[in-house]
Amino acid sequence: RTEINKKIYRIGKNLKDDPKNALTEQDGTEKAITPMGGFPHYGEVNEDWVMIKGSVMGARKRVITLRKSLLPQVSRRACEKVELKFIDTASKLGHGRFQTSEEKAKFYGGGAAKKARKEEAEKAEA
Repeated sequence: RTEINKKIYRIGKNLKDDPKNALTEQDGTEKAITPMGGFPHYGEVNEDWVMIKGSVMGARKRVITLRKSLLPQVSRRACEKVELKFIDTASKLGHGRFQTSEEKAKFYGGGAAKKARKEEAEKAEA
């Protein structure tokens, strides 16, 4: 199973080193790369990660090996600089509409909103 010329969009650090690893310049929402509820059949991403264009064949937790291309990439599409504007972290199960749990708590109100406000107050004190 060999695939060639996969475009690398982003390389991210683990959750401990960079808890807001899905932050982009256009989208100021502070969030992690894991979508709400985790990736289907995988779970949460806690280690370093690579975002590539397209898909990778095989099981979700299969280890893949990336290597530099033998031929120099000279096409216009391969040489263009990619700047991510938005990384979607809505739930991948069903119809996800919220990017963060704080956003969901603010929308629904009630006990969830109180919990979110309490967490914000604790962060402000720390």
